[in-house]
Amino acid sequence: MNPPAAAPSTSKWIVALTVILPTFLEVMDTSVVNVSLPHIQGSLSAGLDEVTWVLTSYLVANAIVIPITGWLASVFGRKRYLIFSITVFTFSSLLCGAAPSLEVLVIARILQGLGGGGLQPLSQAILLEAFPVAEHGVAMAVFGMGVVFAPILGPVVGGWITDNWAWRWVFYINLPFGVLAVAMAALLIHDPPYIRRARLHIDRWGLFLIAVGLGCLQIVLDKGEREDWLDSTFIVVLSIVCVVALVLFVIVELRAEHPVVDLRVFRDRTFAVGNIIMFMGFFCLFGGFVLLPLYAQTLMGYTAMWAGYVLGPGGVASLFIMPVAGILMKKGVKPKALLSVGLVVMAWSLWLMGGLNLEADFVSIALPRFIQGFGIGLFFVPLAGSTYVNIPREQMGNASGIFNLLRNLGGSFGVAVSATLLSQRSQLHQNFLVEHVTPFNPALREYAEKLSQAVPGLAEEMMHSKLLLAGVYREVLRQANMLAFNDVFWLFAWLTAVLVPLTLFMQTHRAGPATVPEGTH
Repeated sequence: MNPPAAAPSTSKWIVALTVILPTFLEVMDTSVVNVSLPHIQGSLSAGLDEVTWVLTSYLVANAIVIPITGWLASVFGRKRYLIFSITVFTFSSLLCGAAPSLEVLVIARILQGLGGGGLQPLSQAILLEAFPVAEHGVAMAVFGMGVVFAPILGPVVGGWITDNWAWRWVFYINLPFGVLAVAMAALLIHDPPYIRRARLHIDRWGLFLIAVGLGCLQIVLDKGEREDWLDSTFIVVLSIVCVVALVLFVIVELRAEHPVVDLRVFRDRTFAVGNIIMFMGFFCLFGGFVLLPLYAQTLMGYTAMWAGYVLGPGGVASLFIMPVAGILMKKGVKPKALLSVGLVVMAWSLWLMGGLNLEADFVSIALPRFIQGFGIGLFFVPLAGSTYVNIPREQMGNASGIFNLLRNLGGSFGVAVSATLLSQRSQLHQNFLVEHVTPFNPALREYAEKLSQAVPGLAEEMMHSKLLLAGVYREVLRQANMLAFNDVFWLFAWLTAVLVPLTLFMQTHRAGPATVPEGTH
């Protein structure tokens, strides 16, 4: 067995803290800027479509770097690449905060995404090597508390900093923690011997195709709803380029002697099934993350801060249950059993969200999110711990890059699909509801009487007044949107539930020798 990534005298918990600190910052930066966009737009005199590139540029750069992290670590050394990534992320955060124009801010965000993109797979690979196999559940609990809780905390932190200081401090806050992380990594992280022995092999076509394919895909997912999908020539062209580039990438990588991303790891059934479950699980999870606060703000009149409080209980539940899941795995509880329970709980919580209505109070809205938090912990920890059961250490960086890419893409697809489905279902329900808005409907007469009582001086003519029509139209829109939210929540609940049988195809213990070719990593 190869030695761990940390020096023998280095505590595994110190190693965990070293890699999770910058990873937490990097993941939080995917969402911390969201609530600051209106302030950035006003400060830099940018349009709405222009300022959203502050988000898109970061996500595109992240998506390109994540899958090639294993290759970069094998070429430059894991420790050297880790320190380089943290340094670039920290320095570009300074540039973001000091940006005098939108163009400079977008360029700085690209650099920030390129620097931070490798931190997720690097930290996961280091944790899996620093902890013994029996404690992989504990290691993934630590990792999960970073990558799952950070995007939930991001909007709350971003909103508080923006309201109390300024939007530039959303980026400046990374500087002291980034410097600390560089110092800790320099002292405490060490390369395993097999990475030092790796030689430079540049898969030029692989690098080019994955950069083009994933870059176009992320732009399509982020801009598609705003550009009305296939009605936009821009989206159509990018979609075609994306499909062609990714198909060619798969062909090239399967034939390359030294691929930049070794796709042969998918020959292992457990790894392949684990990635499918991760992609679809985060597809439904992040779709729900977007919908619940949107429902609270648009239909229930919550402020942005109170909408963040709706998500808060779920984050607390996840922080509590993830270490518990890791301990249970260490004590011998089968990961498949925990994973199945987690998926069932997540599906149940989404089903409860599908039953919300326009009379729901705060507890009724936050309770399903609280339940979902427990499901997330029982989902992420055993899945992340068992997916790599047959992956040799030499392939761990490559495999973690693929795993984290599909996790991020699952979330991006979920956000894009949820927004599109919500719009379409809302229009469909509106068409059905307006068929019943006639002067002969007793419900309309009852609504008119209530409205006339609220506005003294109006009587029977209220039935034909513009005020009545405006009130009815507003109520039809609210009811149609509510039904659309219900539909999408229920769809995500069913999609989560159908993942439960897939857990039966996963192994929980290594079946003898590694079943995946070691390749070049």
